[in-house]
Amino acid sequence: MTTGPTAPAPEGGGTAAPPDADPERDRLRALVELATTGDAEAFGQLYDHYSAGVYRFVLYRVGSRALAEDLTSETFMRALRSIQKFTWQGKDFGAWLTTIARNLVTDHFKSGRSRLEIVSDDVPDRRSVLAQPETDVLAHLTNEALYAAVARLSDEQRDCILMRFIQGLSIAETAAALDRSEGAIKQLQLRAVRALAKLIDPEVR
Repeated sequence: MTTGPTAPAPEGGGTAAPPDADPERDRLRALVELATTGDAEAFGQLYDHYSAGVYRFVLYRVGSRALAEDLTSETFMRALRSIQKFTWQGKDFGAWLTTIARNLVTDHFKSGRSRLEIVSDDVPDRRSVLAQPETDVLAHLTNEALYAAVARLSDEQRDCILMRFIQGLSIAETAAALDRSEGAIKQLQLRAVRALAKLIDPEVR
């Protein structure tokens, strides 16, 4: 029986990676596994990878660089204290960190210590983080206007927008952080963007 031509082996004699392989995801997962055993260097690398995203999320929630830095630091301190108990159970490590940060922000506002004034210069430049087609409606806004519009959304809509377009989490990561299905997050994101459009331009329906 004649068979078709055999596909050439990869150069160097190695085994080709499966199409869905994600070296960066695998690297981060390996770091998490090491960190759960008490490896401080691994946790430090996780901090380097995730801290900027957590900080952006917190900053858009609280509007103060100093407070955002404090809450971001506390997020990682709590993560470090709990890292040995971390289990995947469908939740990405970045989503786990975001859940910790979100709870800290909620506790802060419940405590009544929140600042009423917002310094617009403290809000990160949205041009560096809004790179999704769905955010075209936001492209012309100043940082101050964007912050004001996002602040008027419902809690879940606001957190969805911040996680997706400011922090840069994926749909799956956002779903894990908010404990919702991916389909629910897609719908929540759509409603949030439409709500923002109405806040920006009352004639948008």
